[in-house]
Amino acid sequence: MPLRFSKMHGIGNDFVVLDCRDRAFPLDTAAIRAMADRHTGIGFDQLLSVEPARDASCAFYYGIWNADGSPSGQCGNGVRCVAAWLHRAGALELGRTVRIESPSGAVAVRLLGPREAAVDMGEPAFAPARVPFQAEAEADRYAIDVAGRALDIGAVSMGNPHAVVEVDDLDAPALDELGPRLTAHARFPAGANAGFVRRLDRAHLRLRVHERGSGWTLACGTGACAAMAVLRRRGEVDASVEVALPGGRLRIDWAGPGHTLWMTGPAAFAFEGEWPGAPAH
Repeated sequence: MPLRFSKMHGIGNDFVVLDCRDRAFPLDTAAIRAMADRHTGIGFDQLLSVEPARDASCAFYYGIWNADGSPSGQCGNGVRCVAAWLHRAGALELGRTVRIESPSGAVAVRLLGPREAAVDMGEPAFAPARVPFQAEAEADRYAIDVAGRALDIGAVSMGNPHAVVEVDDLDAPALDELGPRLTAHARFPAGANAGFVRRLDRAHLRLRVHERGSGWTLACGTGACAAMAVLRRRGEVDASVEVALPGGRLRIDWAGPGHTLWMTGPAAFAFEGEWPGAPAH
């Protein structure tokens, strides 16, 4: 049976969204990989399913799968797309703040317009065990060897693990190798999203992210949150920062420890379609 889908993106970080409110999630790992193929499938960084909430305090649940079929705990650009999708489906009002459940827990979402949302991403978690990251004690910086290079990184969880590296040149050829190597580094037992950030001033950052399970992406919402959080904790940026990624810009607001972090940005519909390879249920 054909499976209807919506193709969406948040500043270039692209998704396939499936309506699973009245049906079980219909795809296995092989089917997800087939859909993700940009030559023979639909193409996406992540697949999102909109499902009934497991948590009674939440309006809906959304599942997240990377392009390689592996599950993910959180996706900042994805949750904005889920909010816009729910609004178009008549299930979410503009200006209303609702709780939506992700694999890593609930987030609060406020739809500012049909194509813009603010998301409470929770408080960044720096404890190594929560990232997870192998370290003897929590620190603002960790020395790590990646492909024979000594890197100074920050490690943080935004519902998924992140390694953040400050750099002077985001176009340096070495990053093409360091991104995948850092993503798969043994000190991140669950892998990591590798973010390379250049600080322009206290309110503006530039960022590239190599995502675990998806590779280099045009944007990574949790990556933008992670980069801001690491630099904010070090005292290098202010409480409100604009993060420029290859696909566009996000605003990240975080007062600091003891407060939750908010991300604001756009969500866009690209097209609707039917995938012919879904099994019947």
